[in-house]
Amino acid sequence: MMSKRWFVASIAAVGLAAVAISGAGRGGWLQSGRAAGVCDPNAKPANFDFTLKDLSGNDVRLSSFKGKVILLDFWATWCGPCKLEIPWFVEFQQKFQNRGFTVVGISSDDTPDQLRPFVAEYKMNYPVLQGLGRDDVHDAFGPVWGLPTTLIIGRDGRICSKHMGLAPKGQFEKEILGLL
Repeated sequence: MMSKRWFVASIAAVGLAAVAISGAGRGGWLQSGRAAGVCDPNAKPANFDFTLKDLSGNDVRLSSFKGKVILLDFWATWCGPCKLEIPWFVEFQQKFQNRGFTVVGISSDDTPDQLRPFVAEYKMNYPVLQGLGRDDVHDAFGPVWGLPTTLIIGRDGRICSKHMGLAPKGQFEKEILGLL
């Protein structure tokens, strides 16, 4: 069931969608003034000082992904746009993992029992971490006002772009390739 926090986030997402439809958000709500794949030298560094649980209950430190190009995706099983993006992220993981790239999914509103069948159904081939109740992580990479919220992080740990809402597959791929 959707929490009050995500109800408010959903309302915000509708507002963002309205802006995107009006033309201001072509390519998703991208917070980056640079060309795809180019990271602003003054970009904010990502905070990797978090440990989350994977679906088996094992601790996974975000710092273990440092040095890779990371697509960090905040999502939920009930999120329609998330369901559209996940197959793209599965493809990117398969295509680029040997080049120092990884997708990391942080489920924002689901229990492990909800996640396991979803991950199996969507054949998610990348780390899926539990973010339920982890406002500290959301705040560190946020604001996460709606789902999906997806960040592209360079090898040096800087957040090169942030998409709030659905962005085109080609936009993600350009940004990833520009950093590999």
